[in-house]
Formats: sequence, structure tokens, C-alpha cells
Amino acid sequence: MDLSNFVEKAKELNVLGVKVSQNGELIGEWYSEPECRRNVYSATKSFTSCAVGFAVQEGLLSLDEKLTEAFAEDLPKEVDENLKKATVRDLLTMCLGQEKGNLMGEQRPLYAEDDWVKLSLSLPFVYEPGTHFVYNNVGPYLAGILVQRRSGCDLVSYLTPRLFKHLGIKRPTWETDPLGNSFGAGGLFLTLSELHKFGLFYLNKGKWNGKQLLSEKWIEESTRASDVDYYAYLFWRGEYNSYRADGKYSQLSIILPDKDAVISLVSECRRGEELQRAVYDLICSKL
Repeated sequence: MDLSNFVEKAKELNVLGVKVSQNGELIGEWYSEPECRRNVYSATKSFTSCAVGFAVQEGLLSLDEKLTEAFAEDLPKEVDENLKKATVRDLLTMCLGQEKGNLMGEQRPLYAEDDWVKLSLSLPFVYEPGTHFVYNNVGPYLAGILVQRRSGCDLVSYLTPRLFKHLGIKRPTWETDPLGNSFGAGGLFLTLSELHKFGLFYLNKGKWNGKQLLSEKWIEESTRASDVDYYAYLFWRGEYNSYRADGKYSQLSIILPDKDAVISLVSECRRGEELQRAVYDLICSKL
């Protein structure tokens, strides 16, 4: 695939690398510098969604569990009515019911409280869950915590035998909270090729090298629109019936089932909407 038009734009937008696969083959790639592991920021959330899928598959948790039951020991003294209604599913949709984002990157170093589970659940649940989209790290963080508690290990250790080992991803670094728990909303470090393999795993509906690792049913449920039409379970929805893992400064793995394709990028881009437009217009439209 000729990526020259996109590359001209990519240079302007501080893209560090791009890979494009279609019909099971790598059809284009370009790098402005050699690959290394980089923080994929909120693209991490999609890996947490994947971990929840494995936990559901193994019977460790249910999306219908009430948070008041799943986190019974961590609740504030006064539990408001909207928190009582919230379920594990609400942790995945950005419609948890809180009024604003918390546990965001600029906030995390400043909290006096080290127990972020108790902190998260003490925040006001202003809206009924499922009614208001508010981008918030609390949901994916608590989802990751629940997987860790039920499995008895951190998210890296949980995903290594189930996913990373199969994809050839050596044990990665993953940001932790002050108590040492994997931070399910961000801070996973991967190379472009590793992020791209994750996209291919989803394009293949949970199958890798002929083996079904994660149920096709979960892949479908977790990547279709949930409470709003542009967000699934910690995946964004986009044009061309696509969905994507999407991190700050444009760390992207865009899955296009209708085109049997995956486009992945790592970047230091401060003009994300412009870059996404370029991907749609200069790559997706040519597939």
C-alpha cells in the first residue's frame, strides 16, 4: 500500500510509526524512529476491557454485579442512590454516573489518599448510571481492580498466560496505584508492533494462531455501541464501522472489520482530530 500521502501528513503531526494490515497481511508501514516501548496512555483501557472479558469467560465476575456488592468493603458511610444502581457494566461505558473525570493523569500524583478504590467510590454519583457520558478513569480503574481481586494477581500477570504470551508480548511495564495495583485506565507500555497485534487479535475475534482465546461473543459485545453510539466497553467507535483502542497523543489501534483491516499508530501528536481525519481519508478510504 502506498502510504506516501499519509506519511507527509504524519511527519507534520509527529507520528512516530504506523502499521497497516489487511486480509491477514502487513500491507504498509512507516517509522520516523526505531520502535521502542512507549506509554500508550488510554489505549490501556482496551486491554482492561480484554481482561474483564477473560474474567467473565472464567466465571470470576459478572457484568450485572452491583458495585455495592463487588466493592462492599470499600463503600462510603453514605451510599447514594445512583451508586446503589451501578453495575460492573457501568465501569466500562463511561456512563458511570459521576459528574467529572477523576484519576486523570494530572490528578494522580496529587491525591493525599493512597486507597484509590475508596476514593473513587466516595466521589458523588450525580447521574443515574447509563444516562450521561463523562470520560472518567474511575470506571476502568475499578474494573481492573475487580479482575485483580478475583484472580489474585496483577493485570500483567493475569493477561500474560491468557493474551500476551500468545501474541509474543514479553512481560510489559504497567503503571500502578500507590498500593501496587495495576492501573487499568492507563500507563501500559508497548511497542507499535505489540499494539498492532492486539488490534489483529480483536479483528480475528479473539482467535490467535487458530486457537480461540477469548470468546467471539465477548469481542462482539464489547466493541459495539453501548450507552452512546460512539463508545463501547473501553473502546471508541468510529467511521467505517470501526472501533479503536485510543490513547493520549494518538496511540491508536483502529480495527475495521468490514475491510478486514487494522491500522495502528504511535505518536506524539497534539492535534488528534486532525490526525484521525488523515487516517480516515488517506488510509481507510484506500483499503
